[in-house]
Amino acid sequence: MPRRGPAMATTSTTGSTLLQPLSNAVQLPIDQVNFVVCQLFALLAAIWFRIYLHSSKTSSFIRHIVATLLGLYLAFFCFGWYALHFLVQSGISYCIMVIIGAESMHTPMMIITQKITSLAYEIHDGMFRKDEELTPSQRGLAVRRMPSLLEYVSYNCNFMGILAGPLCSYKDYITFIEGRPSYVTQASENGKEEAQQGRADPSPNAAVSDKLLVCGLSLLFHLTISNALPVEYNIDERFQATASWPTKVTYLYISLLAARPKYYFAWTLADAINNAAGFGFRGYDRNGVARWDLISNLRIQQIEMSTSFKMFLDNWNIQTALWLKRVCYERASFSPTIQTFFLSAIWHGVYPGYYLTFLTGVLMTLAARAMRNNFRHYFSEPPLLKFLYDVITWAVTQVSISYTVVPFVLLSVKPSLMFYSSWYYCLHICGILVLLLLPVKKTQRGKNAHENNELSRPKKFDERESSLGQNSFSTPNNICSQNQDLGSRHSLLTQ
Repeated sequence: MPRRGPAMATTSTTGSTLLQPLSNAVQLPIDQVNFVVCQLFALLAAIWFRIYLHSSKTSSFIRHIVATLLGLYLAFFCFGWYALHFLVQSGISYCIMVIIGAESMHTPMMIITQKITSLAYEIHDGMFRKDEELTPSQRGLAVRRMPSLLEYVSYNCNFMGILAGPLCSYKDYITFIEGRPSYVTQASENGKEEAQQGRADPSPNAAVSDKLLVCGLSLLFHLTISNALPVEYNIDERFQATASWPTKVTYLYISLLAARPKYYFAWTLADAINNAAGFGFRGYDRNGVARWDLISNLRIQQIEMSTSFKMFLDNWNIQTALWLKRVCYERASFSPTIQTFFLSAIWHGVYPGYYLTFLTGVLMTLAARAMRNNFRHYFSEPPLLKFLYDVITWAVTQVSISYTVVPFVLLSVKPSLMFYSSWYYCLHICGILVLLLLPVKKTQRGKNAHENNELSRPKKFDERESSLGQNSFSTPNNICSQNQDLGSRHSLLTQ
């Protein structure tokens, strides 16, 4: 999960003065108002960028320059002189990449951190490793030449993603800026995927309109309902003393459910901005419908209907999950799950609540995996039994997720431990008992080891990327199209 809100940093004096009346009107902190205003400006700029600076009308040099200057303007508006860190850190990191070949680097800025580390590994894979040493995904994302300084700064600081992302691969971004033709896939009559070239990217207007509608509903929900259901009420002494257990469980779930729309708003708006500029087109599905979800950061339906801990995480903050997988999980020499959660905690910041959440998340993930491996196959037939199993696992997953992320919202140690104490650490204890009592099936262990060590088959990689799972609540077309589209991504990136 991301931090408490996007772009939550010190704002410039000018921005605060101009927008204070608006902040008072909607009762939002001024930094959040600045963020929304800047993102709306970026949306308009993206439409102008696609229409008047399309790759067919101007050079990639001009597109890089304009995207970078607009991005830096938004950064200065939101952060004031603190925005110089974007340039300083990017410049230092670029020098390090040129000197040492992009072996490793770190930066405190979350989105920039993702982009710099991703590009570092992509350059390392493309220039310092042999093809046979790479997985299919690493081979597709590998960068074969050192980016120019302009390309590097444009990738990191472009106006479409400087405030809220989402993360995109360097090759995807450069392909978009240069306007190079891409390969897309459609399913033929025999069910196999066929590559097609030369088909023009469709208009993103419908996709942008749909995402703006989601943004509007999410913002409305946040302003009207979320504030009435604070997560902090879970540790209210009177509530703890008088509420029954069903009431505690219900309020825990509802309060965390109400906390999510602000992330839906921020990430969906960021996705819409990229689409409005013409970036984010993945291809066409088997029905010929355009997909504008190349860099989408969440799937709301799968999040709310998740029947496993992993399914929730794989559909929440998708690009960050892919980043963690590519830079840590696939490259870890031991305990990849623990290392990945620890890296995620460090990346989020220094609040103790982050570490409590991610430590709990490791336990919940391993316990949920053990439960699923040992019991799922008993409930695959008949359909009614499978449906009942999905309903139960949905309820358990939603409560477990809510229980896990409370410290993420509370941030401090004392209130976090107060919450867990009021629940008698019950889910921690259950998770430990599950790991101690349930056996790890040898066949499943062998399968996991094979997938973790090799990841050499595109189909397996696609399943791990989308991880929608077998869920009776999920839309079948979504599952099929995600597997198809992620497969087509590899052929696109190799061009």
